[in-house]
Amino acid sequence: MKPAPFKYFSPETLDEALALKSEYGDDGKVLAGGQSLIPAMNFRLAQPSVLIDLNRIAALQGVVKKNGSIHIKAMTRQSAVEKDNLVKKHNPLLFETMPHIAHPQIRNRGTIGGSLAHADPASELPVIAFATEARFRAQSEKNDRWLNSTEFFQGMFYVGLQDDEILTEIEFPNIKSGRGWSFLEIARRKGDYAMAGLAATIDLDEAGQINSAQLIYLNVGEGPVIAKDAAIDLQGKLPNSESFSEAAKIASVKEIQPFGNVHASPEYQRHLSNVLTQRALEIAATRAKAV
Repeated sequence: MKPAPFKYFSPETLDEALALKSEYGDDGKVLAGGQSLIPAMNFRLAQPSVLIDLNRIAALQGVVKKNGSIHIKAMTRQSAVEKDNLVKKHNPLLFETMPHIAHPQIRNRGTIGGSLAHADPASELPVIAFATEARFRAQSEKNDRWLNSTEFFQGMFYVGLQDDEILTEIEFPNIKSGRGWSFLEIARRKGDYAMAGLAATIDLDEAGQINSAQLIYLNVGEGPVIAKDAAIDLQGKLPNSESFSEAAKIASVKEIQPFGNVHASPEYQRHLSNVLTQRALEIAATRAKAV
């Protein structure tokens, strides 16, 4: 199919783009990498009357280190983040996750901001945003504000941007010193949507016990699912298979809410989440002990 008719703008500056977004509001859809929006338009699942193409705005591309965080401009290609040495050094959890996103051809076009703003429950980056306490810069002609992950992600395919706002930058704080981390997912084929996956982090105290932990899942709910009870259960325990098995059971049975799909039933997604949780915690604990 072909997309419905629309007006097309290709601004060269952020100010021009913000002016267009202010003028057209929700009718003006932002085009980033186009890996989700263009197929939806071709199938007429999305029919924006105005398309605002951000690809010519150089100011929306790049990775820099500022004040103990990695700042990534929203139009930075996923493949650039995947190869960036600053990301590798200061946020290895994000760095480890990038190759899991779709296929190389898609990462060459897809942008980090576009993926986050799409808020797909099966997407890896929203999970990493929660795990690393990322912040999101939303700009309009009148306002410039930062949102945390809870404020930004509002539900399935829905984020907390106002009609006149554009996501321009994402801040990923450096991984805390001594923190162990891991990202795992499983798909039918490499590059396909994961049937289940998670990011795990562990902090150990001086006695070698778990001081704090995080377990955040993808594609087992309407967005990133934070397993708070499982993380609390790990506190004060030794990082061993018994502790990890109990936490995995709590998360996979009580806290995730998988929908199931053509590739996996809800029961199978729970099974995968259980197994992946134990593996991810083992990797995170090993990294924490090695520091």
